[in-house]
Amino acid sequence: MRHFICFIACLFISINIFSQNNNPLLSKDVAAQNKWVDSLYKNMSLEEKVGQLFMVRAFSNQGLTHENIVSQLITNYHIGGVIYSTGSPIKQAKLNNLLQATSKTPLLIGMDAEWGLGMRLDSTYSFPWNMTLGAVKDNQLIEQVGRQVGEHCKRIGVHFNFAPVVDINTNPKNPIIGNRSFGEDRDNVTEKALAFMKGMQDAGVLANAKHFPGHGDTDSDSHKTLPTINFDEKRIDSVELYPYRKLIDKGLSSVMVAHLNVPALESREGLPSTLSKHIVTDILKDSLHFQGLIYTDALEMRGAANFSEPGDIDLAAFQAGNDVLLISEDVPKAIDKIIEAYNLGDITEGRLAHSVKKILQAKYKVGLNNFKPIETDHLVEDLNRIKDIALSEVIFESAITVIKNKEDLLPIRKLNEKKIAYVKMGDDDGSTFLKELQKYAKVHEVTADNLDELLVKLSAYNTVVIGFHRSNANPWKSHEFSDQELVWLYEIARTNNVILDVFVKPYALLDLATVENFESIVVSYQNSSIAQQKSAQLIFGAISSKGNLPVSVGNGFNAGEGIHYANLSRLNYGIAERVGMSTEKLNKLDSVAQYAVDKKMTPGIQLLVARKGKVIYNKNFGTHTYQKDSEPVVFDDIYDVASLTKILATLPLLMELEENGTITLDTKLSDILPDYVNTNKKNITIKKMLSHNARLKPWIPFYYATLDSTKHPDFKYYQKEYSKKFSVKVANELYMRKDYQDTIQKIIRDTDLLNRESYRYSDLPYYILKKYIETYYDKGLDALVQEHFYETLGANYTTYNPYNKFSGKKIVPTEIDDYYRYQEIHGYVHDMGAAMENGVGGHAGVFSNANDVAKIMQMYLQKGFYGGKRYFKPETIDKFNTCYFCDTDNRRGIGFDKPQLGESGPTCGCISMTSFGHSGFTGTYAWADPEEEIVYIFLANRTYPKADSNLLLKENIRTDIQRMIYEAIID
Repeated sequence: MRHFICFIACLFISINIFSQNNNPLLSKDVAAQNKWVDSLYKNMSLEEKVGQLFMVRAFSNQGLTHENIVSQLITNYHIGGVIYSTGSPIKQAKLNNLLQATSKTPLLIGMDAEWGLGMRLDSTYSFPWNMTLGAVKDNQLIEQVGRQVGEHCKRIGVHFNFAPVVDINTNPKNPIIGNRSFGEDRDNVTEKALAFMKGMQDAGVLANAKHFPGHGDTDSDSHKTLPTINFDEKRIDSVELYPYRKLIDKGLSSVMVAHLNVPALESREGLPSTLSKHIVTDILKDSLHFQGLIYTDALEMRGAANFSEPGDIDLAAFQAGNDVLLISEDVPKAIDKIIEAYNLGDITEGRLAHSVKKILQAKYKVGLNNFKPIETDHLVEDLNRIKDIALSEVIFESAITVIKNKEDLLPIRKLNEKKIAYVKMGDDDGSTFLKELQKYAKVHEVTADNLDELLVKLSAYNTVVIGFHRSNANPWKSHEFSDQELVWLYEIARTNNVILDVFVKPYALLDLATVENFESIVVSYQNSSIAQQKSAQLIFGAISSKGNLPVSVGNGFNAGEGIHYANLSRLNYGIAERVGMSTEKLNKLDSVAQYAVDKKMTPGIQLLVARKGKVIYNKNFGTHTYQKDSEPVVFDDIYDVASLTKILATLPLLMELEENGTITLDTKLSDILPDYVNTNKKNITIKKMLSHNARLKPWIPFYYATLDSTKHPDFKYYQKEYSKKFSVKVANELYMRKDYQDTIQKIIRDTDLLNRESYRYSDLPYYILKKYIETYYDKGLDALVQEHFYETLGANYTTYNPYNKFSGKKIVPTEIDDYYRYQEIHGYVHDMGAAMENGVGGHAGVFSNANDVAKIMQMYLQKGFYGGKRYFKPETIDKFNTCYFCDTDNRRGIGFDKPQLGESGPTCGCISMTSFGHSGFTGTYAWADPEEEIVYIFLANRTYPKADSNLLLKENIRTDIQRMIYEAIID
């Protein structure tokens, strides 16, 4: 007998330990928790105990009357919790503090924040929807989403988040789940839900899995009716209940029971699962051994259940086994009904204590035993963090899914062969997508009033990107194509190479009867700005393709599938923190750039910073000129980059010739240009010339000799109209004699050398080498650099003589010339010598924007590789990026400028010695640092209206900004 008693005691202890170990509501200090719970419960009246069961809805944006109603429920009926809906962060925090102060027992606060607070609170950040997360392979990212959602909730005083949704969405027509589900595969849904739950609960916010036993396969809205789940018990057990088992085993805090009719699990016809004792108690509690809190769905959804009196449905829900009665229609009457049942013995003290103590356990676990009001200082900023945006970027990069890619059209290569059109479909905005596409290639939006007109216009293009944009306002917005859109889609695809990109849940593709004529199909899931940006980057191979479909969408596209490809090492765009830099610190660049503009050091500036292949800062300041109606500087405006031409045009062509063995760095001028055989320059090598160590004069003002006695263009050399003899256009309505270019070359050949060999910066090498390059190829430098580099790089805003290609509104003026051309220099090269070469100089003449210059510098930084194409061998880049005359105090590389060897020089002095770049007379600057993988571009027109004052240089604006860039490094 004694052994039997011992056995029973040990069994009781082991059962109790098992129960304790599987109770997700227990805190680490169980003894203190139990003491707090027991003390509160012991001192509660019956009314106070019953009140704890109720969680009522609160809005922070509905005014004082609503606030008073909720306050009275707390004061008079001792309700246990509040679920917040729409409002604003500050208002909700203040209301929450007020309601907590009103309540004798701290309130348990809940919120439907499945993807963060952005859908519930104005001006707060929303994470990607679950369908988007379902496309992500890396579940650590999902865990991080859960953690950061939890941090948001905790910051605003929310203890329970009604997330994650674990419904397995096997019905595309489901009107209430859809984007809220992780997908149709039970294992994928379970893994995602587990990761999300873990992250959120690690952040100190309790999870709530919904909608039990499974809301995924229904085509009706539970807010409007009672949906039916028509599957047998075996199917429900193996599919719908599967994720609940896994989550419960891993410490799930709570479950919401759905408003569903499940005949296989509840024999009473029309009885919602919320009210089914078999579903709530027998299955969830007893069979699945769930010990966490059980919430009803909103009890205001009566559905098919026949409850004539207010409060009856609440009583039934409690008797079914629920702990928390969510959004009752009538709290006072519901409390009366439960108290009445208690007094009649229909509800025992043990049953009441079971739920109330669980609620109190949860309150202790989330820290309500030591409640502190929500701090409202910096609340909005804390809910809109840089790290949240950064995580969303990673999620979309990981989620966007390529499901068809005929003949490897994606990622787009050979930009020089592509003529790309963008056609927008859907009822929402696609401008962000278009702008992002245009960062990579010439992409024109094509519109038409009818299909025939559209097809005619599209015949000029060989690639058509169709973006299908539907509203991203909430997950329930319509996702279908219109009948007209389908007709247009099929016809465009029949006659063009088409990339279809859908910015909506993938079920939109079910509308397509066939996809035979679509070359590529991309699923981008949402129409947010981040989704649009990342999708464009994926199309051009700036990021890799990683996503997998979370659901099947017909035409042979099944859940779990996706076409993956590596990136092409093109620049992509995103948040600084992802590459170890601080957005906050980079934003300090704004004040320096704006200061330069305000102090009239330059009318405007384009400023770009990239690190590790990612553009993390790209802003514009000021206007084109100082005139009141001047155009503000924008992304696609182009600047005269002046001497950056040396490394953007002449140098890469020379590097190419050196790499293929046509020349070497030791090649002499007499070897490549016969005219120099009998000159004092015949033994000058390319190495010495491009290192500015060749005794060449710094500058020759060639235009002086062409002016008359009044210092105006002499009409022996110029005329106002074009002719074969006067064909060199130096400015608007001003043409120079063609043969004078030979005179320039002769002047260079005949000019004396400097007395001694030392570092003297000179433009003359680039006049000489331009002559050689053009002679060798029998083609102009402008055409050569386009064909060899700009077109394939996607440097579509980079050109000589931009007036031939661009509207004057997109070209930034450089000077009001009162010494040579006597006009505003707008669209023509500022440098006088380059102007006398028909705008195409080896040393000056290129116009570009910051984004294009960054592409070329990034190509150099990546050792000659960019966009899937190798332009140079790494050793070629290294050869030209070497200081060969450092021992004579000459810092220069071959063509590239290098950091100073002493105290002063072209950089901030805080940059690696392997870095390289160049500056330009008009105020431009481009620099790349291989060690920190930083590219920095500064474009300006500081020469406007006059070039004589160089305040940018005197006040070290460009190098101060460079220093601040390095101060922003945080890794």
